[in-house]
Amino acid sequence: MIIGVPKEIKDHEYRVSLTPDGAAALRKAGHTVWVEPSAGQGSGFTDDEYRQAGASMASSKEEVFQKAELIVKVKEPLFSECGLFRPGQVLFTYLHLASLPELTRVLLDAKITAIAYETTVAKDGSLPMLKPMSEIAGRMSVQVGAHYLEKLQGGRGVLLAGVPGVEPGKVVVLGAGIVGAAATRIAVGLGAQVTVINLDVERLRYLDDLYQGRVVTRAVSEAVIEQAVCEADLVIGAVLVPGAKAPRLVSRALLSRMKPGAVVVDVSVDQGGCFETTRATTHSDPVYVVDGILHYCVANMPGIVPRTSTFALTNATFPYLMRLASDGVDRAVKSDPGLARGVNLKNGQVTCQGVADAHDLRFTPIL
Repeated sequence: MIIGVPKEIKDHEYRVSLTPDGAAALRKAGHTVWVEPSAGQGSGFTDDEYRQAGASMASSKEEVFQKAELIVKVKEPLFSECGLFRPGQVLFTYLHLASLPELTRVLLDAKITAIAYETTVAKDGSLPMLKPMSEIAGRMSVQVGAHYLEKLQGGRGVLLAGVPGVEPGKVVVLGAGIVGAAATRIAVGLGAQVTVINLDVERLRYLDDLYQGRVVTRAVSEAVIEQAVCEADLVIGAVLVPGAKAPRLVSRALLSRMKPGAVVVDVSVDQGGCFETTRATTHSDPVYVVDGILHYCVANMPGIVPRTSTFALTNATFPYLMRLASDGVDRAVKSDPGLARGVNLKNGQVTCQGVADAHDLRFTPIL
């Protein structure tokens, strides 16, 4: 199969979808790899490294799309790239289409097969290609939140760790999945007062045992969320419904009752966010203020730590990429129901229930 690796062009996105080692392995398996010039530069990989791995260097992004049967990316294509697709081509990347109605329609019109990292399921029920970036984003969320709590950034001027004689900052984590657990780990490590709110009590029990009472765990309810959010210095949105829009847990009315200068970091922004006031931002312009509350809602947080992120991502994605290339998409999907759940679009049809529900479109099962 011919695989294309375009350079990511989303704002401050420095990850790359395939390392030189990955390109070498694909070439050894008999596949052809076309790479856009400087695609790996942001992650520290030179064009010469790809050439030495046996990849062909294209002259442009257009040539990559023209040559490739399968396009492998990190983030969803921007509209400037969508016109480069041709019917029958395969796209393998993070998509998050439930929060992107216009992109969904454009890709449907392109009649491609779009396979999403974030909805592909492993045999144990986990989300293997979402997990590494969720771990990174969760850990970054507390780091970012602590930065924007500084007075110079417009925040409350609170040090999350506190000092002797002064209480630590209060961190509320909405969700106890991969993102929430990662955020909790860093917040606890900093010495903050941490409250985790989640629907699954067993998950809360796990965190309670892990931190031996160092974390306050609360089962989700409107009253619990209201109390915790109003007391918080930093609230982290870490809610995920795979393939579907994130539930709105915090209304604007509730947000307006938070402490002035408090910070919201919505890691759920890729799926629409769990705050009513969430709107996607970029690394170039990451923060906005609503009712005196700072919002950080960057949709590609791991993109600014690309060396770590690229290795973590490709460790998870490469086995699937090799299978798709070697077996062909149809055979690979038929042999793996979990991979089939990753197919969001196929030949102008929506094949992911969450995406169909989000945009009121017809759902067509892939199998």
